[in-house]
Amino acid sequence: MKLGLQLGYWGAQPPSGVGELVAAAEEAGFDAIFTAEAWGSDAFTPLAWWGRETTRLRLGTSIVQMSGRAPTSIAMHALTLDHLTGGRVVLGMGVSGPQVVEGWYGQPFAKPLARTREVVDIIRQVLAREAPVTNAGPHYPLPYDGPGAVGLGKPLKPIVHPLRSDIPIWLGAEGPKNVAQTAEIADGWIPIFYTPKSAGMYQPWLDEGFARPGARRTRADFEIAATCHLQVVADAAEKQQVVDGMKPVIALYMGGMGAKDANFHKQVFERMGYAELADEVQRLYLAGEKDKATGLIPDDLVDDMHIIGTEAEVKDRVAQWEDTGVTTLMLSCRSPEEVRQVAGLLA
Repeated sequence: MKLGLQLGYWGAQPPSGVGELVAAAEEAGFDAIFTAEAWGSDAFTPLAWWGRETTRLRLGTSIVQMSGRAPTSIAMHALTLDHLTGGRVVLGMGVSGPQVVEGWYGQPFAKPLARTREVVDIIRQVLAREAPVTNAGPHYPLPYDGPGAVGLGKPLKPIVHPLRSDIPIWLGAEGPKNVAQTAEIADGWIPIFYTPKSAGMYQPWLDEGFARPGARRTRADFEIAATCHLQVVADAAEKQQVVDGMKPVIALYMGGMGAKDANFHKQVFERMGYAELADEVQRLYLAGEKDKATGLIPDDLVDDMHIIGTEAEVKDRVAQWEDTGVTTLMLSCRSPEEVRQVAGLLA
């Protein structure tokens, strides 16, 4: 199992010290770094900026929001960065949610699975560069011939010859149909809230996708990149402090990350067996009682979602994650020293 450094997306201001983190990850033997986006910083620019000093690390997006760019634009970003890095790009994408897609990007959210399939197909056409890119689907028609079209759209091939025609495409997916489609059409999966206890729930969905005609991968060469917080602690008291510090983030995703009836992250917790808890956390969170919502998050849930313990406990827990099929652990490290500590412990 490989290690990835998850740089995430920015808060109110750009983070400091990232260059040192990336340098430590390269030196310590991490496999990749990843950047993300929400509705502030984008994923590609920080990846190019901080990745420019690397020579070995894979550079991945986790994730790019599909509705923020035309599929051909996403392909151009990946094609360009892949050349500049000598073939080290991993293109991670996801559909986001209706509040962001319709409220921030001004695009329709309907039929996310069909839209995902079209986006992936168009990007693969661009990277293959075998023929002018066309798409007959209703979501991203190429050439465009809808309202306002002047009728002069022309199918095109990219001017630049791609360095690789098979840049890995990983998809963020949560529900059964989306996970199955990811196993069918993608090279890897970026789950959210994947845990050793919940891993069994996903296996039939993945198997369904791998069994479909024309599936790109098998379980043997399909990547699963799971995110968790990993932290080595000295004793139970320090572990409790770390666990308590993780609870507000879980409460946010469970109760406040999405509209009341369209919080896909909450649905993941429901499938994990926390339906009643998720309902109450959401009720409190949307009512503005965030502290009360956070107080409901149980220690066991945090312990399942993250890897927190002594060195021996961390090693044991990492082995459990690997046994479930995880090929990459995406970790958010706070300092170069922590990057080196984790790499040394898990070498």
